[in-house]
Amino acid sequence: MILIDYSAIAISNIVTQKLDIQEDMVRHMILNSIRMYRSKFKEKYGEVVIAGDAGNNWRYGAFPQYKAARKKNRKESKMDWQEIFRIINLVWEELGENFPYKTIKVDRCEADDVIGVLAYNTQEFGKHEDVMIISADKDFAQLQKFNNISQFSPMTKKFIKEEHPRKQLLELILKGDTSDGVPNVLSGDNVFVDGSRQTPLRKPIIEALMNDPSSQGQEVLRNMQRNRELIDLESTPQELKEEIIYRFEEQDKWSNRDKVFPFLVEKRCRRLIDDIGDFI
Repeated sequence: MILIDYSAIAISNIVTQKLDIQEDMVRHMILNSIRMYRSKFKEKYGEVVIAGDAGNNWRYGAFPQYKAARKKNRKESKMDWQEIFRIINLVWEELGENFPYKTIKVDRCEADDVIGVLAYNTQEFGKHEDVMIISADKDFAQLQKFNNISQFSPMTKKFIKEEHPRKQLLELILKGDTSDGVPNVLSGDNVFVDGSRQTPLRKPIIEALMNDPSSQGQEVLRNMQRNRELIDLESTPQELKEEIIYRFEEQDKWSNRDKVFPFLVEKRCRRLIDDIGDFI
């Protein structure tokens, strides 16, 4: 199974490659990325499954400050985010209707939840298969505790290999994630919202916490629990895990194979038509 983080090949490429925000250009970039990764990894890992971000993220209920700074940065950005999201949502719908790949969005879930749940699901009896995750997100490295999980970054075009995934997850929990608005465990919930600086997390404190989570007091222990819920991919609520598995198992996109060529012709994707075999 090739698990593609849709945002990783859509928004990130628009930003880093400074693409013109034109519908045809963005569509071509997204489709060509999927074609490329399917061609590269299908022989070993099987078919593509595309994971998308839905609304009403459950993490906002657990931590209202989640990704607050990202929203602020987008408001201040000169990029037309309304148009960007219109196009990538349009292409998402087109993928589901015209391509033979499972596309999974579940209300209240991020793509992280979808990928994490499907990766864990391969550990169930009789479901073991090799999985390639296409994303630059360091949070997915925790899944490499399973020997069937690999990751490839579309940003660096390199494999992400984590030798000590359980230790890496604990370090992420302690250090937090600035890009997602998750403070380190020495800092309060509102540190990014207020625009203040985090309390420095020194190496000796990291080592002490890794040996004894309660070594720095109850407030820090509480913050570790806060961060674990937000970062550990096992924390997805059970009812959402069940919905993700249901959406995955009930989809059968095989019949869409016959729709790919007419779609590429309709959308004038001339360069992709020559490589149509890579899609199907």
